[in-house]
Amino acid sequence: MGACPPKLLAKEDFLDQPHKLSKFMARTKVIFVSGGVISGIGKGIAASSIALLLKSRGFSVTIIKADPYLNHDAGTLNPIEHGEVFVLDDGMECDQDLGNYERFLDQSLNATNYMTTGQIFKTIIDRERALGYGGKTVEFFQHPPEEIIDRIFACAKKNRAEIVVFEVGGTVGEYQNMLYLEANRLLKLKHPRDILHVHLTYLPIPSSLGEMKSKPAQMSIQQLASSGIIADFVLARAQVAVDERRKEKIAIACGLSPEDIISAPDVENIYQVPLNFENQGLSDKILKKLNTKPRRSDLSEWKVMVNRALTAPKTAKIAMVGKYFSTGDFTLSDAYLSVIESIKHAAAMHDIKPRMVWIDSAQIEEEGAKMLAGYDGIVVPGGYGSRAVEGIVQAIKFARENNIPYFGLCYGMQQAAVEFARNVLGFKDANTTEIDPKTKHPIIHVMESQKDKVENKHFGGTQRLGAWEWKGKAGTKYAKAYGKLTGSERHRHRYEFNNSYRDIFEKNGMQIAATTKDNKLVEALELKNHPFFIGTQFHPELKSRPLHPHPLYMAFMKAVSKAKN
Repeated sequence: MGACPPKLLAKEDFLDQPHKLSKFMARTKVIFVSGGVISGIGKGIAASSIALLLKSRGFSVTIIKADPYLNHDAGTLNPIEHGEVFVLDDGMECDQDLGNYERFLDQSLNATNYMTTGQIFKTIIDRERALGYGGKTVEFFQHPPEEIIDRIFACAKKNRAEIVVFEVGGTVGEYQNMLYLEANRLLKLKHPRDILHVHLTYLPIPSSLGEMKSKPAQMSIQQLASSGIIADFVLARAQVAVDERRKEKIAIACGLSPEDIISAPDVENIYQVPLNFENQGLSDKILKKLNTKPRRSDLSEWKVMVNRALTAPKTAKIAMVGKYFSTGDFTLSDAYLSVIESIKHAAAMHDIKPRMVWIDSAQIEEEGAKMLAGYDGIVVPGGYGSRAVEGIVQAIKFARENNIPYFGLCYGMQQAAVEFARNVLGFKDANTTEIDPKTKHPIIHVMESQKDKVENKHFGGTQRLGAWEWKGKAGTKYAKAYGKLTGSERHRHRYEFNNSYRDIFEKNGMQIAATTKDNKLVEALELKNHPFFIGTQFHPELKSRPLHPHPLYMAFMKAVSKAKN
């Protein structure tokens, strides 16, 4: 059952409200993107694709994700349930769709590009406590939409955007989404020529029928209409292209033109999606409805990239050894989405189609590391806690001893240090204090600045977050990959390499490949005399783009290609 619609503000009620950014509002276009029927059908990719198409037309574009939950940010969410936590340069921990936005737009975003209902409510309550409303009653369906609208245009101003794409999380009909839809409705009242709504909906093909059914899509569009919003475009998601008959059915039922129903079938590569939309003239249609003069389109680089990824003649088998893949009888890769995409970006540049196999480290504990034989590369991404950690250590040892290219990311670097200390230096009880606080050899320990936070359970938004500068060691594979000795990368961690062990690691072949600019923290480890064995305390995948693959992923895939040959 859908949620009951809220009591809506009248047009005159909204038009009387003062808005701090009214001048900026007058020249900014906003495109809302919602989803219906079911979640997980690619609304973030659709929003990213729309943003890319408009950017390719020469417009300055930014994009916002609005999540309806009451969490302040995504930092404390379970990655199995919600996917990876994506971190921006300014340290904002946000939904994985921000990663899609950055990859498609090829530009860095900031905290203004992400909001949650928790943020909205907290801002309003803090303002009310400071008498920011002058003693007036704070209304549920008045002040939150106003705050959302102000944030939209603050984002446009911060990012100097002519067009803002605004993705509404979840699906229509969920009560918690109504505030964002109400903001959409109110903006449309005041700026009818500047606001659009794109609705992504699903057309299933039941196996018992073998026929595409449009009724669920029609119902979701009508549910949207019950919120006071008529969709300007419908993106019809399905396993195959939606035929003209179904387009006409949707158009008739929802009061749209058939030309405004855009087919969105499954594709081999997500980066094909914007090209599919543009083949149906979507950017022209959007600009026409926004009363905006079209500019020349340039998707040439994007087309070359997609073609190269689709036609890569070689393959490579990569073992992704992690802790957050399994949930019941299913395997979820969203917990490491940016890692997977970064491998794809780099692999395509080496004419490789990567075949990634998700291996839960608990399985290695049961069956042994020999199950990794035959893989061309091994990656251990980020993680927390003690569950199945010994399987990860076994995988790292297997990669080190068998000269298999290894890439460790954050937790993957920390456990590489633990493995080296145990099996090369002979410190058999070596560990991280996150797992064994009483270990005699705390190779990894909690950062000094984090001790009080951990003891007092101040976990949300308190880790070492965002972009930090590093300096590299000349002559290492790490430095050669970047082609420079300084740079900046994004972090998300509480634990660090124990500097007491730097000298003994270096003397026995594990180089300190990079540190912070002040030399206080280790940022990367690199094993000498190995085809590729690098661990980074930061997350390089957060800055990889399909048009500009990350240098370390490029170096890793180059080593994979050489090892395979």
